[in-house]
Amino acid sequence: MDRIYKGGIAVASHHEAAKTASHLLQEGANAIEAMVGAAATIAAVYPHMTGIGGDAFWLIHQPGKVPLAIDACGAAVARASTDFYKSTGHDSIPVRGPLAANTVAGTVSGWESALMISKQWGGKLPLSAILENAIRHARDGISVTNSQYASTRAKTGELTPQPGFAESFLVAGDAPAAGSKFKMSRLATTLEHLAKKGLADFYTGDIADSIARDFAKIGGLLSFDDLRQYEALFREPLSRPHSLGTLYNMMPPTQGVVSLLILAILDKLGLKNLDPVGADYVHRCAEATKQAFSIRDKHVTDPAHMKVHPQSLLDDDIVAALAANISLQKAGPWGKNLKPADTIWMGVIDGEGRAVSFIQSIYHEFGSGVVLAESGINWQNRGASFSLDPTALLALRPGKKPFHTLNPAMMLFNDGRVMPYGTMGGDGQPQTQCAVFTRIAHFGMSPQAAIDAPRWLLGRTWGTPSDSLKIERRFDDGVFNDLKARGHDVEWLGEWDESVGHAGALIRSKAGALVGGFDKRSDGSVEGY
Repeated sequence: MDRIYKGGIAVASHHEAAKTASHLLQEGANAIEAMVGAAATIAAVYPHMTGIGGDAFWLIHQPGKVPLAIDACGAAVARASTDFYKSTGHDSIPVRGPLAANTVAGTVSGWESALMISKQWGGKLPLSAILENAIRHARDGISVTNSQYASTRAKTGELTPQPGFAESFLVAGDAPAAGSKFKMSRLATTLEHLAKKGLADFYTGDIADSIARDFAKIGGLLSFDDLRQYEALFREPLSRPHSLGTLYNMMPPTQGVVSLLILAILDKLGLKNLDPVGADYVHRCAEATKQAFSIRDKHVTDPAHMKVHPQSLLDDDIVAALAANISLQKAGPWGKNLKPADTIWMGVIDGEGRAVSFIQSIYHEFGSGVVLAESGINWQNRGASFSLDPTALLALRPGKKPFHTLNPAMMLFNDGRVMPYGTMGGDGQPQTQCAVFTRIAHFGMSPQAAIDAPRWLLGRTWGTPSDSLKIERRFDDGVFNDLKARGHDVEWLGEWDESVGHAGALIRSKAGALVGGFDKRSDGSVEGY
């Protein structure tokens, strides 16, 4: 039976991050303060998945108010242009190395913006207390997870040549063994400095100077001016009415619209009387995914460069038309997808019912592979998603935000429940969100049961190179055969496969009871009191 809490609850894909959030809640922190502490901690204990050299997105809910969002996505730096890359002999942006690290890291500015809201809530915890656990873990060392070992070993060949990577993430030229102690001393010093000087120092102070110096030494494009001009933005999230309440997700440049479209299409098709691990259910979800991705690939980019308002893509007529394209018996066509990505999602709900859905990423495992010598910051490669074709939707422009698969989600149920939920997993994120949401909302499963249930993945994402419909081996053989008979290109995954994401979900009832679920495919946990 799921444990029920009353004081506060947190979920993360690494247990130390969840423990940090829970500890801070017990020390009087609100949901935002607890989340910043968890975000810093997970950067220190899950470095292959995330870090402070990346981007982040927030959905924040205060009871009685509409959720708000924070866009902490960094834009392409001033020197990052199509002409520059072509003049240096590149037909596409490198996936690794200094020229892949061509966008500002927005994460820390997002923490600062969120803490502004926290102060409006009466939050008083000093930044030193919020970052304390992260600093300790980075300084004293953490136990290497199997996930970190496997990712490091798989990518050692392409990452070792990148500036700073071998010195930072390898031991005697090899991946640190699972269970061994791993330290990030320079990151600890950087976090200590930010705790003393304030988070703005990352963009305008000594840390910013250090970042700019290191990029200049390795031939990178980012400058002090790029950092100085950056600021995370408060946004109105996308929303979609649902038969059971209202769904919320992140605005572009994320694919939040995809997650909302999938659920809107399924709400239109109906899931009543279906088996939540049956072929009819998986087929509907896969076909809804195809329809939603067709909208994403046509429209979604930096909202400043979009020709339609993102919210209009969720209009009833569009949802109805997409649903009408789906055959309940035959698989529709399926095309190409984007590159894999690594990310973390975390959720927190405090005792006042304030909820946060949060996602933080450096894109590919270890991002660009560049680790800055002075600060120990591992920089993202999110800008590798830009195109050097000036006519493309995702065409590179200085100051343009890159496309993000990241999209934190939240549901406000008609019955008073609040549910932040999400996952890592690139193109798999909307699909895993779909599985978790529908199994909880439509089939009445607990968060833990919904996350434990076998999942699917259409297309390629973290760790999977093919575009097939992949299903975990815990599905019945009959489901595999039924999906194949409908025209799906079906493959088996492992029984508990990381490629379907590291999901999490929390629920607060109208009466204030708190319950959550974490993903056993990750190194996470639910913590509360």
